[in-house]
Parts: sequence; structure tokens; C-alpha cells
Amino acid sequence: MDEQDRKLIEKMMEYYAGDPKRVQHFLKVYEFAKLIGESESLDTETMHILRTAAIVHDIGIKISEEKYGSSNGKYQEKEGPAVAEPMLLALGYDEAVIDRVLFLIAHHHTYNEIEGLDYQILVEADFLVNLFEDGSSREAAPKVQKNIFKTNTGTKYLSDLFLN
Repeated sequence: MDEQDRKLIEKMMEYYAGDPKRVQHFLKVYEFAKLIGESESLDTETMHILRTAAIVHDIGIKISEEKYGSSNGKYQEKEGPAVAEPMLLALGYDEAVIDRVLFLIAHHHTYNEIEGLDYQILVEADFLVNLFEDGSSREAAPKVQKNIFKTNTGTKYLSDLFLN
């Protein structure tokens, strides 16, 4: 973990103060994303974007629950970028990184036009965690494997955790 990741994680822990479920969720997604990204040999810049996006991908949940009374993925996608941008700017992230991370936040529940390994791996890492947290792993895993998972590593993890 580099220093920028650590500072962002600490900011997100402050943002989600009193909500350990949300903190634990993004930490698990972050770890799965790192594992998959490293195994899939992502270049340094893409890996940095992926790690950053994994930390903040659900940042829109809090405002969505306040505004709409729901944590629906579409609300998260709509509200998340505006919350994440000032946090990323304050921590000194490069504009190109911020732009891509905001795009990933705004699309991480949109599965029909996944473009880029950072996007694919973020979705796979989020599914690995959500399948367990939602208690739907055994029934949903084969469909998710067929429709969502594309990386060799993510597919192996899905199989190891939910299909064997």
C-alpha cells in the first residue's frame, strides 16, 4: 500500500465514521482489486487508478441514502463523483487519475459496456465481496461467472470461493 492509498483509506474511514460495514466493504474490494490487478499484470498507472477507485467506488451510498432513502447502484453512480472529486483533489491526485476514477464510480454498477481492465477488475472485485455480503453466492455465482467475469484471476477466485 502506498502513502496516497493509506491517506485516502483514512479519509474514507472518517467519511464513514460509525459505519464499519461500509469501511469493511471497500477494504475488501480494495484487496481483491489489488490481487486481481497484480495477477493480471496491470501497468503501474492503471493499477493506481484501480486501487483508488476500489477505495471510493461506493462513496455515493451515503448521499444516496440521505437524498433518496436508498443505496441503489444507479443512485450511487449519480451521486458518487461529486462527493469523491473534492476528496481526491485535496489529497493531490492527478487530474487524469481523478477523471478516470470518477468515471469508474459513475459506472461501477453498469455492466453492459465495461471498457478497460481497471473497470473490469473493479466490477469483479465488487462482485466477489457483494456475493458473500448479500448471501447470494451459491445461486448467483454461475450466472455472474458467465455474464460478468472476464479475467482469469477473477474467474479463478469466483470459482474457488463460490463454485467449488
